[in-house]
Amino acid sequence: MTKQIVNFFELPELYNILFELKNTLSFDINNYQSKKELSNAIKDNKINFSNCIFVAKSNENLLLNYDKLDKRNILIVDKLPIQLDKLIDKINVQLIQYQYNFKSKLNIKNYTLNINSRTISKNHKELKLTEKEIDIILFLNKHNVPQKINILQSQIWKYSSELETHTVETHVYRLRKKIKDIFNDENFIISSENGYLI
Repeated sequence: MTKQIVNFFELPELYNILFELKNTLSFDINNYQSKKELSNAIKDNKINFSNCIFVAKSNENLLLNYDKLDKRNILIVDKLPIQLDKLIDKINVQLIQYQYNFKSKLNIKNYTLNINSRTISKNHKELKLTEKEIDIILFLNKHNVPQKINILQSQIWKYSSELETHTVETHVYRLRKKIKDIFNDENFIISSENGYLI
């Protein structure tokens, strides 16, 4: 399993202390001493934003002009000195929280699906979804071909083929209507004679 990475920004002393302990840490560390150095690393795609956090004195300098950076993956250490064990604990908590948040979000078409909060969003608009609606979206998103009602019925509802298909049709219809009403999008879930497709 790949270790998560902690990027220290303009905190060379902390980086040097943890560098001495790097074999005992559950994460890898990098050091960025300036905005230029960080900018070059971002420009050259040397930072995997899905697997790292940043430790900095403030987020103002760090967030400036970096659209890939998110406040949730920045740990602010504004009070120095700090006890080393407390710093390592804070880093580990931040890594767990960020990984949880990152894994909970999926980009589907131009939308962000947040599995934890059961929402789908686009352009600052958000729609609350039911658990079944999330299951429908996730299932359809996994397949590149239209899925027939009986497949949805057996895979999502675990119904046998003899049961009524109205349950599936009603759920998909309501989901499509909600998306149309909030996002004015009739093509998120496409309905065809071959089934449903995202």
